[in-house]
Amino acid sequence: MKQKTILKKIGECPICSSKKSSLYMDTQDYFYSQEPFSITQCNECEFLYTNPVPQNMFKYYQTEKYYSHNTASGGVVSEIYSLLRRLNIKKKYNLLNKITSGKSILDVGCGTGELLGYFKNKGWATMGIEPNDKARAIAYNNNDGNIYGEDHLAELKPKSFDIITLWHVLEHVEHLNTRMEELKRLIKKGGSLVFALPNINSPDSKKYGAFWAALDVPRHLYHFNEKSFKKLLAKHGLKLVSSLPMKLDSYYVSMLSEKYMGNSLYMPAAFINGTISNIKAKKNNNYSSMIFVVRNI
Repeated sequence: MKQKTILKKIGECPICSSKKSSLYMDTQDYFYSQEPFSITQCNECEFLYTNPVPQNMFKYYQTEKYYSHNTASGGVVSEIYSLLRRLNIKKKYNLLNKITSGKSILDVGCGTGELLGYFKNKGWATMGIEPNDKARAIAYNNNDGNIYGEDHLAELKPKSFDIITLWHVLEHVEHLNTRMEELKRLIKKGGSLVFALPNINSPDSKKYGAFWAALDVPRHLYHFNEKSFKKLLAKHGLKLVSSLPMKLDSYYVSMLSEKYMGNSLYMPAAFINGTISNIKAKKNNNYSSMIFVVRNI
């Protein structure tokens, strides 16, 4: 007998604490459980968040289809994900080298640790945080240790890192404001926090609506755009210094979205729609996913 999911309602906006909200969208977990979920919009600051959410999120990550937690190959989508991951690691390395002269990095939500392994081979001092036991074990082996669970964040000394990165991680974090304060405490003076986030204002989000794969409910608890992310930063005394596109994401997200819609020709459709999304996004720097470089103010 299938166990019923117990939901908990979010009573106030995670950013401005307003208790006034409205339904923004009904959607579902197309990736795994097929269960229905809703997205709420704050009536005050317009922030979007999944509401209600499961009391136990554990089961929604316990699938081999969740590629950031495993390294095994498994079909076309898995192979494409792995290819994009390899391409993105080099791009991320080049970006971080430009914005820091230091070489200590903390990757929060490091998955199976491929990025940290790349940085370690380039002579960086690396540390990873990964809550998933299986992924953490793989990352540990990939990096000769220095990979920990989330509780380890509280044990780290202030101002320990030149760079702290969260690549498509912040949208998963239950205690959003606590995490932001932890990150601010750990970054060195003059260091940078780097966040990659799906952008719910992107052209591909507008096209696919409730089928947009980057909604990824209930795993994605928050649905940012640049405006709402700036409000979160301001709340914690942080400043956005640059916004950069992740152009490859539009193709991957479009591919999954087309699959969710039942399109058997999802590959060519993804190429066309991913390209269209990037062309439209160029006008306002409003891409499917964005990298936000952040500093203390």
